[in-house]
Amino acid sequence: MTYINHRHLVIFFCILIFSSACKKRPVQKDRPNLLIIHTDEHNFRTLGCYRKTLPADQGFVWGENIEVETPNIDFIADNGALCTSYYAATPVCAPSRASLMSGRYPQNTSVVTNDIPMDDKIVTFAELLRRQGYESGYAGKWHLDGTGKPQWAPARKFGFSDNRYMFNRGHWKQLEDTEQGPRVASRGSNDQPDYSIKGADERNFTTDFLTRKIIDFITKKRSNPFCFMVSYPDPHGPNTVRAPYDTMFDHLDFQKPKTAFKDTVGLPEWAEVSKKTINSHQMARYFGMVKCLDDNVGKILDALRQTDQLENTIIVFTSDHGDLCGEHGKDNKGNPLEASAKIPFLLHYPGKVKEGLIINQALSTVDFLPTILSLMDVPTANKEQGRDASELFASGAVAPEWKDVIFLRGTGSRDNKPDINWLAAVTDRYKLVFSPKDKPWLFDLVEDPHELENHFENPKYKNTISELAKSIIEYGEKYDDPRIHMTKFREELEEALNQ
Repeated sequence: MTYINHRHLVIFFCILIFSSACKKRPVQKDRPNLLIIHTDEHNFRTLGCYRKTLPADQGFVWGENIEVETPNIDFIADNGALCTSYYAATPVCAPSRASLMSGRYPQNTSVVTNDIPMDDKIVTFAELLRRQGYESGYAGKWHLDGTGKPQWAPARKFGFSDNRYMFNRGHWKQLEDTEQGPRVASRGSNDQPDYSIKGADERNFTTDFLTRKIIDFITKKRSNPFCFMVSYPDPHGPNTVRAPYDTMFDHLDFQKPKTAFKDTVGLPEWAEVSKKTINSHQMARYFGMVKCLDDNVGKILDALRQTDQLENTIIVFTSDHGDLCGEHGKDNKGNPLEASAKIPFLLHYPGKVKEGLIINQALSTVDFLPTILSLMDVPTANKEQGRDASELFASGAVAPEWKDVIFLRGTGSRDNKPDINWLAAVTDRYKLVFSPKDKPWLFDLVEDPHELENHFENPKYKNTISELAKSIIEYGEKYDDPRIHMTKFREELEEALNQ
């Protein structure tokens, strides 16, 4: 008979426990970091990687060769994937952010317009990664905790364990550290924070300040992978930026986009031309903000290279919504026009996402959570309403059952009751928009990339309109969008369905 002494038993069980632990969690090198670089109100045409995908009349809407070079952001696209048709589920700050965080449509996060707290029951991608042992952090604008402004380090962290440099609201131009914690550096009357640019430099300008916090976090020695998100408040207005970016583009002769001179007769309410639009001085500062952002992205990339983490870090570059910057005679966002609703989305994932991949399928912010977690082999909470598009990024192909259609909605009322805003179905080519105050609109982005014509009554689009109307009804019923039950909406949807 063979005898095993006590010491051997201890060693045996230690080996067994260690082996079991290894099976539950992959080795560190197999678990990628996740870094999300998020901007605010960003016109996709300001990025070189997007201009390369467009003909000249669309890439240079402010005049011939009027551009800002963005080599560092372009690096992410050149070494990963670029989405040509990626949209904000609602092209306004807070609802878009809520859908990105949750993978749910805005009406199911409670955040249907700005300054509404996100539902406490929401499980974010950060929380799901935290549960898998990821160290998580967030710096910059949050806008999902109600009306607090700036309101540092909201108590509800939603999975971002280190949120010391998270502030709820505001587009502050200068930040600083104090013994009591971070604060807005520029102070006005009664020591209240303000948006002044006076005194801003590379040390306290918000974009630079937040970049240092990112680098501090990602270069920290750790045994676990990290998930970090930075949300820069630029290039959202006010259109001001520190030197030398404040004068860097003053020499450019900015022109009004050609769409600003379109026929205004019969336009729907959401496309009406504004009486006041962005001027050349403001555009020069907008370009300056984008250039400053790109230079800071370069600093982040350098930090990842110097710490040998670049090849093991997923980098996502995106925004919450666009800015028309004078296109269609309008500024800012909130409508389904391309420069308002379409946003940049770049994904760098060495070894998993092919370099230079261009994805033309329509995607939106609700698709982010299921897609990124699938790419990372991390289970979701099965509460998301977006689609898992990981196969698109992994192979560039789609399954036979994949439908190239997404759904966008305007902002809603605070009590989430049906309101007077628009609802749209969007594909890589078409955009069908319904609004209670206006007749339906159908854009054909191939025939009419500048969105100047309504094709809704054109017989050749009969089948397209019917299919998109059907998809809107299915979406509304499945995801509880109250707009499809409004009388005018429903009547026009049924009419379009039966064309």
